[in-house]
Amino acid sequence: MSISSRPRLILASASPRRLDLLAQIGIVPDAVDPADIDETPGKDESPVHHAARLAGEKARAVAARHPGAVVLAADTVVALGRRILPKAEDMETARRCLSRLSGRRHRVIGGVTVIAADGTERRRLVTSTVRFKRLEPAEIEAYAATGEWHGKAGGYAVQGRAAALIPWLDGSYSNIVGLPLFETARLLRAAGIA
Repeated sequence: MSISSRPRLILASASPRRLDLLAQIGIVPDAVDPADIDETPGKDESPVHHAARLAGEKARAVAARHPGAVVLAADTVVALGRRILPKAEDMETARRCLSRLSGRRHRVIGGVTVIAADGTERRRLVTSTVRFKRLEPAEIEAYAATGEWHGKAGGYAVQGRAAALIPWLDGSYSNIVGLPLFETARLLRAAGIA
């Protein structure tokens, strides 16, 4: 299928990280249209269900605005047991997240939904595991001062300075950054985006 005859691809995300990740595998969306939905976890909602639900809701909201296009949506959830850690929007939240993650393993759950031009919806969930070293208060303060945490689930960016605080991870690295590329590429291929 030539590029001109393939359906338009809409990325339902304002995340620059997701755009960069897609570019790594040679995919450039035709448009970016963030879904702007309520991302509050439901009462007793599990992290896995939360990631899957948000990816689906984002995809459906944007697909309704772009009939005949392929829509890609994703959500990344950082989970400590059943607790969903927030996106850090302020330094105090970032500090709290890092304190909770210190010396512990946590899961990063990526939910991905692709809606094809014909309305077919395909979904994947990917879980990666990350372990932080035991963090000294000065390390938490130094990382918080970088501002890298802003808007990041769990209050850190594995692709940035936090890499020096993470001795071990298991699973998809791109999932931890914000989009599991192997699974996303397969979903897009199935929807006609090579």
